[in-house]
Amino acid sequence: MTTPQPPHRPHRPAAGEPRTPGTTTPEPAPPPPDRPTPERTARAALSRIIEPGDPRTGRWLRELGPVALWHALTGEGPPPTGASRTALDGLRLRAARADPTADLATAAALGARFLCPGDDEWPGQLDDLGDTRPLGLWVRGNANLRLWALRSVALVGARACTEYGAHLAATLGAGLADRGWTVVSGAAYGIDGAAHRGTLAAGGATLAVLACGIDRAYPAGHTELIDRIVQQGLIVGELPPGAHPTRSRFIQRNRVIAALTRGTVVIEAALRSGSLVTARRAQSLGRLTMGVPGPVTSALSAGVHELLRGEAMVVTSADEVVEHAGAIGDLAPEPRGPVLARDLLEPATARVLEAIPPRGRAALTDIARESGLAPDTTHSKLHELCTLGYVRRSGTHWEFVRRGAPERSRRGGT
Repeated sequence: MTTPQPPHRPHRPAAGEPRTPGTTTPEPAPPPPDRPTPERTARAALSRIIEPGDPRTGRWLRELGPVALWHALTGEGPPPTGASRTALDGLRLRAARADPTADLATAAALGARFLCPGDDEWPGQLDDLGDTRPLGLWVRGNANLRLWALRSVALVGARACTEYGAHLAATLGAGLADRGWTVVSGAAYGIDGAAHRGTLAAGGATLAVLACGIDRAYPAGHTELIDRIVQQGLIVGELPPGAHPTRSRFIQRNRVIAALTRGTVVIEAALRSGSLVTARRAQSLGRLTMGVPGPVTSALSAGVHELLRGEAMVVTSADEVVEHAGAIGDLAPEPRGPVLARDLLEPATARVLEAIPPRGRAALTDIARESGLAPDTTHSKLHELCTLGYVRRSGTHWEFVRRGAPERSRRGGT
């Protein structure tokens, strides 16, 4: 997968810098997120009115723009094309209590900001969501969201995870942190929390995407963890301050995790796990999907194994995750078993060693015949093996040296 590129911004001549003849004046740069504008205020209001990931209102936003849509939903402008009376009435009830100025002020008091598409910090890969792209993102933390997201991986999985799953999530998080990758998850119990903690413990970058307002710690048991993420990483959400989580908001949260990252790793998941929704959404967006295998008897790994039967790739370490999600040349070390001393023997020497019976003794001629080598060569190799401590001479015969943990050879196997 190619690395997501920041949105193109044309060169804007500085004050007094001559402009190239025959070129048009570029559009002005978007204002900083902390400066309210009609579009930013309208998007903040719409985040209070419209549920995340709604493609119908996303189409209206694309056709009308945020300010006109805001006016349409407050009754100050004509209704969107194709809007039913029932849908419009429901949205206008929400619009009546929307107060974007207060929401922006609450965010500012938290040290947070509201990002809109087109801002310098906006992650361009979210545009792949089309009409389900977030209206905007409420963000807490000092890091640059766009830069962190360029080199990020999602670690997701079961809430009721096993010790095996929690250990792997923390280990993968720490390993990715050591390699300079951002770990993205949802701050939930189980795999999410373990992934965040492992990353934080390694001093790495981690980002939590919430299904509620960024001023709320959900789940409440992760209040301390979320506070640590705010200090060391980033908290991101589509919903305005004070908004509470719902089942549908959790599901829609997953699409942001999938779109924001280079790839999604599922560590433990049952067949109906929400983390599989994240993985399948990542696949539909052309992102990488990876899975960590577990015991075939574990119901919490059944969803991962089903994912691996499709397009997902098996990973067992941070190196393997980086090999798939990183740039060309980011290869994981080739896995190897332990190297035994006899593995380093020359082929002819190894053949002579294999020709000696595992028990008892053998004469030189018998060993030469069994190894297929000339007697002189066999004699030379036997003395070499004797020097290395593998065999010893007993009169005119040769035998293995018995050790505490001997490396015995059996014909037909090792």
